[in-house]
Amino acid sequence: MIYKIIHRTTYKYKYPVSVGSHVACLKPRSLTRHRLAQSELHIEPSPATMTERVDYFGNHLSFFTIEEPHNELVVEARSQVVMEENEPLLTQSSPPWEEVVKSLPQDHSPSTVEAYQFRFESPRIRIRPEFAAYARQSFSPGRAMCEALLDLTARIHKEFRFDSKSTHVRTPIEEVFRKKRGVCQDFAHVQIACLRSLRLAARYVSGYLRTYPPPGQPRLVGADASHAWVSAYCPGIGWLDLDPTNNVVPSNGHVTIGWGRDFGDVSPLHGLILGGGAHTLKVAVDLEAL
Repeated sequence: MIYKIIHRTTYKYKYPVSVGSHVACLKPRSLTRHRLAQSELHIEPSPATMTERVDYFGNHLSFFTIEEPHNELVVEARSQVVMEENEPLLTQSSPPWEEVVKSLPQDHSPSTVEAYQFRFESPRIRIRPEFAAYARQSFSPGRAMCEALLDLTARIHKEFRFDSKSTHVRTPIEEVFRKKRGVCQDFAHVQIACLRSLRLAARYVSGYLRTYPPPGQPRLVGADASHAWVSAYCPGIGWLDLDPTNNVVPSNGHVTIGWGRDFGDVSPLHGLILGGGAHTLKVAVDLEAL
């Protein structure tokens, strides 16, 4: 299957912006599950300068500067991704989760050493006793790692309510955990905090989720979504993806853009501007199967 993806972001400013420097993380990665076939970035007004590089985590970033006055900024990323049919790793047997905790600091293989950095706190995710206590309801003594991960994912999906008005991009994770409301970014942060509080390695994954219209209704252009989920590491198996927002194991409906310690490492678009005042933001994502 081939997906054509169009991600359009529009900023409208109250006053003219005289200069703006921005960073975009909008180029999908090539993985076992899917391969990037094509990627383009269209920006209005046209940037005075634009460069690309790969960051510490292997994500593709685009840096651009606009040096002319403008009241509107439009950034449109167009990509084509070839999806592969792969069996989710979570169908495999796995060791007890306590063994995974013990092996992480002892296993010096390159993949485990790389994963070890995701055991610790990050700017938006704290390690707390209350997160560990919540996770231990799923991670009972001797329980298999994969089984415990699926149980925790199901509990977050059941006990937390999706509410786009209850949080914003900088809402503390402790507030999300207390209110049990939020969006996919919040649920991913909560699950990662739970896993790291048990001394497991977990990272934040940013990408796209294909949505489906109700039966008998046409597919709406631009109605798909930017999405976030979780990836936990198990030595001998690898990274295990989980989507607590939908209680699923990501498969051919999930397209990965990048990953990091938390949302701050893979924000789709951020930067600095001079001027502008208040602004409005509109994001539309279209994920079409060709």
